[in-house]
Amino acid sequence: MTPYKIEAGTAQHIGNRPQQNDRIAFLTGARAPGYMLAVLSDGIGNAAASEQVLHTARQVFDEFKPGEHASIERIAQLLRDIVSETHLVIKMNAVASKTQSHASFIGLVLTPHGDAVWGQVGDSRLYHFHDGDCVTRTGDAEYIQHLMASDRLPEEAAKNHRKSKLLLNVLGNSRKDPYVAIGSCSGLAPSDCFLLASDGLWHFFTDAELAAAVSRASPRQASEMLINKAGERSQGKGGNCSMGIVKLVRPAPGAPAV
Repeated sequence: MTPYKIEAGTAQHIGNRPQQNDRIAFLTGARAPGYMLAVLSDGIGNAAASEQVLHTARQVFDEFKPGEHASIERIAQLLRDIVSETHLVIKMNAVASKTQSHASFIGLVLTPHGDAVWGQVGDSRLYHFHDGDCVTRTGDAEYIQHLMASDRLPEEAAKNHRKSKLLLNVLGNSRKDPYVAIGSCSGLAPSDCFLLASDGLWHFFTDAELAAAVSRASPRQASEMLINKAGERSQGKGGNCSMGIVKLVRPAPGAPAV
């Protein structure tokens, strides 16, 4: 049994876009008691691909059987499976509809053994805060190194991957399979917090600002403040803004931990 309980919440704002293409959900697995999966996806152009991310994540997670104590690599493979299966379905749908659809992916698994494992594809971000400090933030660095190694690209060419349809790291890219950057940590404890964020949110804040907001307030209070501040800083030109906040807190005296 973990020495903490989980407080979590999601929030979204449409920004100045005509529709909300981001999707986010917290999921439990039918065969994985005590495990939680948080998923955020930013649909590019429309919401079809991000909807598919959540649909596939539910299906794959419901089939996941962790056993007594799933290893970090086994959980990482779960996240890769969600990405690869979603990517295949999105490409098949594009052939049938003759309309391409792309999406980013952030997945975070928390285990009943105090482990956290996450995977990232694209522009969405995951942050890990501890005692009010940002200790981990996902980004492009690992994907750039992957391009340099696998495609033998020079560093400057790899850094320009956002400008190239061939190199763009998203689910649904017909020219290139998505690369999943994996991270993990163990020994989770009260005061650990996680933030999943679309680029309509994280683009407007420093790591320290996000750490302070998430660490000092409840998920609902933090999300309201961040959405309002993002709206101010974007000066009415911001895109879809979505986030999921997971806080590990000490149970009240006499209350059971989960």
